[in-house]
Amino acid sequence: MATTEECRAALDKLSDSMGGAEGDLRSATALDRSVSCHITDLDITFAGRMADGRIDVRETLEGPPREKAEIRLAMTGDDLVALVDGELNFAKAWGSGRVRLEAGLRDLFRLRKLL
Repeated sequence: MATTEECRAALDKLSDSMGGAEGDLRSATALDRSVSCHITDLDITFAGRMADGRIDVRETLEGPPREKAEIRLAMTGDDLVALVDGELNFAKAWGSGRVRLEAGLRDLFRLRKLL
């Protein structure tokens, strides 16, 4: 089972990858939205902001998200690490329910470019 530190490192790695995106991927990451990532097996939530093509994690909270972020993810720590490392396909994980992504319709259309 992935640790809190490994999950945080995975989110930092994802943020770095997003920051280096170009073209259509860059436009998909250019949202300015609140974001939360609930790690279900650790029962912690990373909360922050997606802005300027990066994810800025501002808080690590115990339990599920306290406030409804504009973009919400939920998954196990192992799945987060596997997704970021390219070992788990996001679309398949989302389609099978292993990963939950909730956002407004417009945001989902923009984020689909990342999938």
